[in-house]
Amino acid sequence: MTKTTTATALCALMLAAAGSAQAQTTLQVSHFLPSVHGIHTDFIVPWTETVAECAGGELEFEVSAAGSQLGNVARQQEQVLAGVVDIAHGLHGIPRGRFPRTSLIDMPFLTDDAGAATQALWDLFPEYLAEEYDGLKVLALHAHNGGLVHTTDTRVETMEDMNGLRIRTPSPAVSEMLSALGADPQGLPPGEVYESLQRGVIDGTVFPWDPVASFGLNEVLNYHLELGAYTVSFFFVMNQDSYDGLSETARACIDDNSGDVLVAKFADWWDDWDAPGRDGAIAANHEITQLSDAERARWEEALQPMMEAYVQSVEDAGVENAAEIYKAMQDRVAAYEEDIAE
Repeated sequence: MTKTTTATALCALMLAAAGSAQAQTTLQVSHFLPSVHGIHTDFIVPWTETVAECAGGELEFEVSAAGSQLGNVARQQEQVLAGVVDIAHGLHGIPRGRFPRTSLIDMPFLTDDAGAATQALWDLFPEYLAEEYDGLKVLALHAHNGGLVHTTDTRVETMEDMNGLRIRTPSPAVSEMLSALGADPQGLPPGEVYESLQRGVIDGTVFPWDPVASFGLNEVLNYHLELGAYTVSFFFVMNQDSYDGLSETARACIDDNSGDVLVAKFADWWDDWDAPGRDGAIAANHEITQLSDAERARWEEALQPMMEAYVQSVEDAGVENAAEIYKAMQDRVAAYEEDIAE
């Protein structure tokens, strides 16, 4: 009886261990930024570790960054929709045209604050933006701080200085802005900007400060105009079927570490991520120029027709309430900035 009882208990333990192993799920996560970038080191990797710990060994994650087979910026949405990866972080504007509603946040002079843009996106997501994410579980939407104009050989201080400059652009709205200012927008993934600047294929780029550090661009730049005229938005999404296939415990761990709690972190994160780029430019004795109030007013006035035309183009492309969405973004940004100021 003793031998039989022992054998039965051992068998039960082996079955339990096998069941535990079968229950563990490995989720593939991809993004397009270098593994030294704060998106990877401060956001995505810690997020996966926290969720894995919460799930008590039921989940593990494999993260693929820029330079990997899954790190192409233009493929993040299609990879996660197809189930090639389970979770992806990508740019709304690359490839262009896939998120016309959400990308209205990229409009010039809407805000230069990552927190304001991020909160506006998240607040408006359920009512205005959700239909662009069919098949996806949206974990967070966010945006960076106001972008700058960075150039190699040309000091930009006025609108006229932009004339004819070949400037890398991240999104359709920013492309239209650059064209309206007299520049020649060039669509390039972030990872191709260094070589294009080095070879003289482009004269400059628009970026916030953080990619200047993470892509080593201070080595090939000399001038920076702290314009703060636009922001660019990002998605952090999960394949809906992958999410639905998890246990209730695993889904709760993802939910508890996403949404409101995650969105609230981006304002401080972007401030931290921007600092090394600006500090590096100062250390390299680059010229950093501020746009005067009078010149900023000129830029805003010059861009009014472009902004109206862009909203109309989004409506013409099938987003019938584009003007309503844009107005809602303006209102939400203004409310956020007012709250912060108090």
